[in-house]
Amino acid sequence: MDPRFITYLEKTLKEVSIDCVIFGFHEGELKVLLLKWKGTEWWSLPGGRIYLEESADDAVVRILQERTGLKEIFLQQFYTFGGNDRYKNTPSQGLREKLEQLFGDDFYDEKYMKRNVSMGYMALADFEQAVTTPDWYTDECKWWEISAIPELLFDHNEMIERALKALRRQLSYQPIGYNLLPEKFTMPELQRLYETILGKQLDRRNFQKLMLSYDILEKLPEKRTGGAFKSPFLYRFDKEKYDKAMQDEILFSV
Repeated sequence: MDPRFITYLEKTLKEVSIDCVIFGFHEGELKVLLLKWKGTEWWSLPGGRIYLEESADDAVVRILQERTGLKEIFLQQFYTFGGNDRYKNTPSQGLREKLEQLFGDDFYDEKYMKRNVSMGYMALADFEQAVTTPDWYTDECKWWEISAIPELLFDHNEMIERALKALRRQLSYQPIGYNLLPEKFTMPELQRLYETILGKQLDRRNFQKLMLSYDILEKLPEKRTGGAFKSPFLYRFDKEKYDKAMQDEILFSV
């Protein structure tokens, strides 16, 4: 087994892990960050284990910073995955051999691989500010459009589905956008974000009226220029009011 992996196991809880569904929004598309395992064509979500001296929340903050370079990022635990067959659902029968090449012949004989509980965290990241970085056992770390996600290792496709459902539910009681949009954005860009998450079209006038009624947006004197149509005004979130709305969980009906 790879010595780095042995050292890693010695420093961490062996039967509890963290998996992160990191959402980003770019060019009108909702994306999720994936890792490509070293020497294979298989992808998975970013994640890791909890060091013995840290809490679960501290661990996920560390993992997110290692993969994206971002320190201030919205995150929320959305589900705990504890099925006893989580590692049986693999995209290829050759997966076991590939993993054993990476980690050693006794990889699947380890107790933690037979039964492992994973805490699923959902994160909203600033796409343009994120510096995507693979870890030591992966070759690549990149954004994938939600509609183009391949079959992933383990139960990670289910994790993304559950995270997306949790994000949609969140739209009913909290504002979304501060961590996904640039500092300045147009109302059509905000609407496109909501439509992408919800998977449906929204009425333009009703959406704008609704968003302004929550009093979390600041209309700027600037306009977005360079487009083929009428230049729309730019907005930004009032951070203090946005944070209060997040804390109060006011009813959002989109």
